[in-house]
Amino acid sequence: MLQRLGFPAIGRHRRFVTAMAVDAVGTGVFMPISILYFLASTPLSLVQIGLALSIASALQLPFAPILGGLVDSVGAKRILLAANLIQAVGFVAYVFADSFGSVLAASAVVQLGQTAFWGSFSPVVASISQPGERERWFGFLGALRNASFAIGGLVAALALTVDTAAAYTAIVAVNAASYLLAFGLLLSVRSPAPVDAPAPHVGSPSGWGQVLRDRAYLLLVATNYCYAISAMALNIAMPVYITEVLGHPGWVAGVLFTINTVLIGLGQGLVVNAMEGSVRTNIVALGSLLTAGSYVVLLSADWATVAVGVVLVLAGAVVYTGGELVAGPVLTALSTDAAPAHLRGRYVSLYQLSWTIALTTAPVSLTWLLQKGPTALWGALAAVALAGVVLSALLRRAMPLAAAKVTNTPAEAVPQAP
Repeated sequence: MLQRLGFPAIGRHRRFVTAMAVDAVGTGVFMPISILYFLASTPLSLVQIGLALSIASALQLPFAPILGGLVDSVGAKRILLAANLIQAVGFVAYVFADSFGSVLAASAVVQLGQTAFWGSFSPVVASISQPGERERWFGFLGALRNASFAIGGLVAALALTVDTAAAYTAIVAVNAASYLLAFGLLLSVRSPAPVDAPAPHVGSPSGWGQVLRDRAYLLLVATNYCYAISAMALNIAMPVYITEVLGHPGWVAGVLFTINTVLIGLGQGLVVNAMEGSVRTNIVALGSLLTAGSYVVLLSADWATVAVGVVLVLAGAVVYTGGELVAGPVLTALSTDAAPAHLRGRYVSLYQLSWTIALTTAPVSLTWLLQKGPTALWGALAAVALAGVVLSALLRRAMPLAAAKVTNTPAEAVPQAP
């Protein structure tokens, strides 16, 4: 049944998949209120909150190479376990955060856990899947997370409607508990077998030297940065734009988030199926174009009546989600396929650095742009999305794997030329 929907056979990986779902339910509860929570629970302004979150993300930058080396040396599963515990501690600290310093400290802990999670998540997925089917695996896990986000988003919509500090605090506590439950499930997951590094040629770069000399991979990282900045808009810019700028009720922001998660949860596998035979970078370019188009629709809501504005916001969410559906699995699959197995932790940590930089720059830049007005915000985001189109074209020339077609078939099952 799953394979008909475009998803891989789960087999013996059920506990890992369940842990990812539990983690995502908790995250989905908190994501739509991430900025609004601090507006309700602290005396900080929107710009102060954005600055605290940006500084917290900036503090993670030195940890990315360290975590990449740890994944290669001690194993991705151990880092994934540590990531869940760190995030649980950070969200408990959110309950007591009531000043700029405490918000900064708690956010730094949470984001360290997120950096560790995403730096180890992709190597774990790569270890249980084969080249050629990784769009399926990353698409499936992305769909699973988003379906779980949808469940959390419904709870978040209720909290946004109640709009009290107590409701927001309960959301934070649920998220902390979800990380602890995911940790317990992951303890029973079998660790992937270690990968032996091949003997390097005399004079050839190794370790981080090899990673940083891979210009094609650096271009992939830059391309993903454009995608990552767009991904930040869903949680940072859209809820505040809808509630504070347009003046729509809180449930609209919750429904927008739910639309995004439901469409990905139900449609991701079908979209991955439809990708088969298409060039990877063409898919990424299409996703960037859809994202840019969604910003035009969202901007138009500022010029409409309240009723029409709500319709436009929800339509913009559908177009925005289309961009995420097509580009996300391809970029993530490329990040692991293009990395040598014995250095995958380092390569993926460099790829994840694009997300960390986006997390660092997005809160302060998007909240600043929000204060400048809707045209400044959505115009800047559209420019970033269009830059992703240009970079994906360059990537096609630089990386053979990026110019290849999606097969949705394990490499070992692809017939070899005689």
